[in-house]
Amino acid sequence: MGYQLSSLTSVTYFDLSNNNLKNDIPYQLPPNAAHIDLSKNSFTGGVPYSLSQMKDLEYLNIGHNQLKGQLSEMFVQLSKLKELDLSFNKLYGNLPQSFRNLTSLTKLHLQNNQFSGSINPLADLSLNDLNVANNEFTGWIPDELKDINNIETGGNSWSSGPAPPPPPGQKSNPHAHKPLSKGDEKSGLSGAAIAGIVFGVLLALVLVIALFTRRRSSTPPSHFIDEDRVSQRRAFTPLASQELSNDSRSEILKDFRGLKSSDSSSSLGLQSSLSMGLMPTPLDHTKSFDDGEFVNHMSIKRSSSIRMTCYSWADLQTATGNFATGRLLGEGTIGQVYRAKYADGKVFAVKKIDSSLLQDRQGGDFGQIASNISKLRHPNIAELVGYCSEQGQNMLVHEYYRNGSLHEFLHLSDDFSKPLTWNTRVRIALGTARAVEYLHEGCSPSSVHKNIKSSNILLDTELNPRLCECGLATFHQRTSQNLGSGYNAPECTKPSAYTLKSDVYSFGVVMLELLTGRMPFDSSKPRLEQSLVRWAIPQLHDINALGRMVDPALRGLYPPKSVSRFADVIALCVQPEPEFRPPMSEVVEALVRLVQRSSFREDPGASRRMDDYDY
Repeated sequence: MGYQLSSLTSVTYFDLSNNNLKNDIPYQLPPNAAHIDLSKNSFTGGVPYSLSQMKDLEYLNIGHNQLKGQLSEMFVQLSKLKELDLSFNKLYGNLPQSFRNLTSLTKLHLQNNQFSGSINPLADLSLNDLNVANNEFTGWIPDELKDINNIETGGNSWSSGPAPPPPPGQKSNPHAHKPLSKGDEKSGLSGAAIAGIVFGVLLALVLVIALFTRRRSSTPPSHFIDEDRVSQRRAFTPLASQELSNDSRSEILKDFRGLKSSDSSSSLGLQSSLSMGLMPTPLDHTKSFDDGEFVNHMSIKRSSSIRMTCYSWADLQTATGNFATGRLLGEGTIGQVYRAKYADGKVFAVKKIDSSLLQDRQGGDFGQIASNISKLRHPNIAELVGYCSEQGQNMLVHEYYRNGSLHEFLHLSDDFSKPLTWNTRVRIALGTARAVEYLHEGCSPSSVHKNIKSSNILLDTELNPRLCECGLATFHQRTSQNLGSGYNAPECTKPSAYTLKSDVYSFGVVMLELLTGRMPFDSSKPRLEQSLVRWAIPQLHDINALGRMVDPALRGLYPPKSVSRFADVIALCVQPEPEFRPPMSEVVEALVRLVQRSSFREDPGASRRMDDYDY
């Protein structure tokens, strides 16, 4: 279908149904379309998350394709959507709660998929045409849906017998949410009685909150244990992942026979695991790409109900042990980051902004900056949970990720740490690319990051990437922004020269780090190899040289064709001329194609050599 459909801003009716279109539905679609029909094609992959931003969408039909995966919470803003057809695909999992936001929806077809769980999220919709047949739904059909004129529910595993009573406080009949009529008032509580109950509950809540706040603020500083220093960091992804076929495992085992005797015990352990079929899988992310779960998992939208908290200076001072050195997580161009731990076990990362960058700003301005940052909501962006602007101090409070940064995984690992698998590296690249794409093309106006580097890519418990320092470009206007550190594009001789294409270059350098395991600039290397980009560019299209460039920590456990395509994307991103670098939406599309090309794994009998696979 092409990868620049977001440029079709005047298109409102987009119909490509009844064709033979294949591969993924492009991540970006005509942004102002009200009618989209892509049904009866051969699309694979997942439902593109960019649909979540199409607020004018009224009709969406992507039925009769081969889409897989779970639906993410992408329907929060689609209040104008009237008809939705996802039928005859391979979608599975529970229905997203954001279905409740489809207040205009009258027709919903979900038949012939593999959805499971209950259909309660549909209970309050004003539907007159509902088809959920031939899925794996369980539970009871809500009474609210039984009055629909056109409803199909067969082919599911509905519970028999009467439905259990609703939990206390929820409506017990399909009309309980409607306003009481005058005739109903006598049968229920009077307005005065209800007001009295509500007032009493609110008063009790106020007292509880006041007591808790007083107790929390009066808690003396304790001897916080820096668990990051006394315990080992969470184990890395195992080298031997499920991405290997049986034959490729045997080929790799042949290579392992040539290892030094000092490695014999570890290679023997790997051989035993492979021969017995016992592949270590502590995390879901070690599954192969054909699961189709990763692309959809990356598209889960956080709840829009989370609000930013205004923290007090004293509160953060206590939680960080008075900003103790032992709590310092890192130091960037605009300030230091500390780990804050509260008595209730919650842990946050607190970025203390350099006061010299805020000399011309008032506290209110910083509050507005924090508010703007909090609006950057994407599953691959580190979430801002609060801020502080007191006593000349300005701080941002983020989620804390115990796995640290990508920089630490690639460059600071020890002999006991296992490297990231190739699959995981590609997934980190894709997740980070989607975060940058959101800043560039999902925000209005576009947001330039200006500080994309591996130390600003944090990894959550499942090693999904979370880009941080988003929305802070205004501060980089007054700093050197580490010019010359290896991440900056040739045109960036000063911070003000940064553009969207400069971010693309920096992202390409991060991809080079993932490919080679090398630092962007390493003075310990020979002079011609110190600059990673200059050393790598001449070799990116040389298949033999490329094999020598790959991170030795992978020990050859990677698909050569996947590496070659990964290198092709890098070459586009790090071109010296900004105008020749692709927009991030095209980078995302290229990486999605790379991920989805491993669809051969759907055939358990596949037995080709790894280098024959079309990655």
